[in-house]
Amino acid sequence: MFEPQPANDDAEAGRLRPRKAAGAFRTISEVADELHIPQHVLRFWETKFPQVKPLKRGGGRRYYRPDDITLLRRISDLLYIQGYTIKGVQRLLREGGGRLADNIPPPTQDERAAAQAEREACSTPPPQMTLSMPEPAVPQPRKLTEVERLRGALLHALTELEAMRALLG
Repeated sequence: MFEPQPANDDAEAGRLRPRKAAGAFRTISEVADELHIPQHVLRFWETKFPQVKPLKRGGGRRYYRPDDITLLRRISDLLYIQGYTIKGVQRLLREGGGRLADNIPPPTQDERAAAQAEREACSTPPPQMTLSMPEPAVPQPRKLTEVERLRGALLHALTELEAMRALLG
């Protein structure tokens, strides 16, 4: 059932950790590490894709089944690699009866443009609300510098590259 696996931590380099069987349930941290997706994104996807239903134990701890992980991997591919929007993936799931086919065509140009706009909207701060009574002691929010904007774009590209690496690996 368990297969020894070298520990990643330098302090534990001499010790072995057991490797979970292929059919074993995974925690959210294990799934996040495997798919190179932050845990908060996985929790968000649970709200957007009702087909992703991890088993929840006491205290709300999530355990993902192998089928959940396969679906999350496909969702990640469609969103980050293929260029679909969340609504586009939801539509594909509806049309597929809750499953994603292996032969999904590339997204249309409109879908790609909407996905790009969706990503840009997530990377820019929300517009500031105007107050009826301005408070002079509250500093105004500053605009992102060019370096901060580029850093955000590079982090987004890194996330996409890690998702691609996960698909290849």
